[in-house]
Amino acid sequence: MADAALPAFGVPTGFKADRTQLTATKAKLLEAGVKSCFATFVDVHGIPKSKQTPIEAFEHMCDGSELYTVGACEGLGLAGPQEDECATVPDLSSGVVLPWDKTRAWFASDLWYHGEPYAGDPRGILRRVLARAEQLGFRFNLGIEPEFYVLKQDAQGRYLPITQSAFQGPNACYDVTQATESAPFLEPLAGYLRELGWGLYSYDQECGKGQYEFDFGYTDALTMSDRFIFLRYMVKKVAAQVGAVASFMPKPFADDFRSGAHFNMSLADVATGENLFAPAIGRAGKLASRYGANCSDLALHFIAGLKLHAPAITAVTCPSYNSYQGLIAQGELADFSWAPVLVAWGKNNRSAMLRLPGNRFCVENRAVDMSNNPYLAAAITLAAGLDGIERELDPGEPLNDDLYRRGRRELKEAGIGLLPRTLLHALEAFEQDAIATSAFGSFYRDVYLAHKLREWEQCFYPVSDEQRRKYLAFI
Repeated sequence: MADAALPAFGVPTGFKADRTQLTATKAKLLEAGVKSCFATFVDVHGIPKSKQTPIEAFEHMCDGSELYTVGACEGLGLAGPQEDECATVPDLSSGVVLPWDKTRAWFASDLWYHGEPYAGDPRGILRRVLARAEQLGFRFNLGIEPEFYVLKQDAQGRYLPITQSAFQGPNACYDVTQATESAPFLEPLAGYLRELGWGLYSYDQECGKGQYEFDFGYTDALTMSDRFIFLRYMVKKVAAQVGAVASFMPKPFADDFRSGAHFNMSLADVATGENLFAPAIGRAGKLASRYGANCSDLALHFIAGLKLHAPAITAVTCPSYNSYQGLIAQGELADFSWAPVLVAWGKNNRSAMLRLPGNRFCVENRAVDMSNNPYLAAAITLAAGLDGIERELDPGEPLNDDLYRRGRRELKEAGIGLLPRTLLHALEAFEQDAIATSAFGSFYRDVYLAHKLREWEQCFYPVSDEQRRKYLAFI
């Protein structure tokens, strides 16, 4: 397609990607043997979408030549055959060559519509909140702790762990036998992460049977969100290579553990890069002294914003119907779930929604699971944290005991709220909280709410065989 023929409803007329960066990037791709590229965007679930572009058309791709009917993708708006298309503009700084297929390269992209950034683009939504933070002098840094199951189907179609050995104790966490038996999956994935240069520092067998966690270095929130999207794609590819299926379902089994994706967050000074959540670097420490917290007052204001908006945030960080089957204290598990259930913060307390880890200056939100769209989750989280900072909110007393052992009456008397118990409760909070509009804008707030309410209805109203077995003759 000639440049002059680019439709007006894509990128602005005459738009050109930076030619110096484009030329240098293409040269590196050709040297690596790349033959085609993906300029990806994501749907509401964070599932990547893209056409495949030959390397010969790289310049046109970078100039926004590839058009998409985004209404064909879930939860992006513009539904209907009469709507114009969006164009993708790849972020050249995000490019990676697929470690398992050197002929293909991957770029995260931004969606454009009618010559402007598209209001329904999850990556663009995060960009806008990050820009607001930068105006206040902050860079939002993020680390994510991804947990997921890797399973194989047996002859009866049941999903079982890829290991066969038994383990001792209430769960499989840190079991070396399980981890070493999983080497055909774990080691290729670890090798790819090293090759990508993400700062891999540990990986392990998690609490669930067939559940794993990979931990790597934190970075700015946009880059981390790009990496999280690519990681999920890569995990599925590696699992398929060993004849298995990787699942990011938050709670695949009632009697086994939830797959979290905890957000570890801090704000850095835009000019100096200093961590403003560290004590004596952020604002004066009156609050921190009052609560005996090893952090800055800025971090505590951030926590207070997250607490205030916790139900609405959770509608995005735990976005699926199944998410709330994991946000329980115990359920069918033999022991406590380690999942958060209360809107509370604590000093290194893993039973609280929010904690201050003892080995790093950040705020951890434990009410995030593997089904989240990281762009949307990071956007609403940052918006809430900035609200707490701008209004200098007080997070209240930290709760440092085992919160699972507190009874409902005790919690009510102490004014400690529960996290939403279902997706519907979370969405009702999202609808009523102005932070949703602040983070997403009114257009995408409504798109997101409508899509997720349909998900709630589709999951809630069907009557299962198990319900019929339980109630048909009983009632």
